Amino acid sequence: MLARLIAHCRQKDPDMAIPDPLQITRREVLIAGAATAASSVPGAAGAQQAQQPEVPVSTQVSLEVNGTPRTLELDTRTSLLDTLREHMHLTGTKKGCDQGQCGACTVLVNGRRVVSCLSLAVMNEGAKVITIEGLGTPKNLHPMQAAFIRHDGYQCGYCTPGQICSAVGALDEIRRGVPSHVSADITAQPLVSSAELRERMSGNICRCGAYSNIQDAIAEVAGGKA
Repeated sequence: MLARLIAHCRQKDPDMAIPDPLQITRREVLIAGAATAASSVPGAAGAQQAQQPEVPVSTQVSLEVNGTPRTLELDTRTSLLDTLREHMHLTGTKKGCDQGQCGACTVLVNGRRVVSCLSLAVMNEGAKVITIEGLGTPKNLHPMQAAFIRHDGYQCGYCTPGQICSAVGALDEIRRGVPSHVSADITAQPLVSSAELRERMSGNICRCGAYSNIQDAIAEVAGGKA
């Protein structure tokens, strides 16, 4: 340690008079050590520059939402849910858990149901997005919307937009022959049964507990009774 301190002092000032190591006091050793430590600390300007946060990256995103082409300048971290609600003001799509677990934010992207809180807007460049506002209007309801009303498939209504979009997507999956985890034969056409509907709608939570009415509404649109 002492030899390194002496070498450091000679490097800083070759003409410095270095006393006999045996005669250096403890105080002089501490002063030399402090000077060595101070010289190795980066400057304040460098430290401030290192702490500056990165500037968010923005990009243009083009979507077709409910049949209307839209192009927005968005932070690349913006979710599809926030794009719809905060930038397009389509507030029918609800933010529930924001973790993909409740299904309240379900929309249809290119015909397939998607939890929009887990999908970035930039991931859906050029996609066709249908929200609850695009399924129908108060004067021209989608059959699934009308069935939910007839069967009282809601109570507080907060989860209903996601339930309806998910139900439309689930019936389309059945029509296309897409099996679920409860399909007995994955090569056969799935049936519109209670087990199938419960499984396919299990990602949509209704905290009010209107599940039986929701199932009846979906079964009516499917043309059967589950």
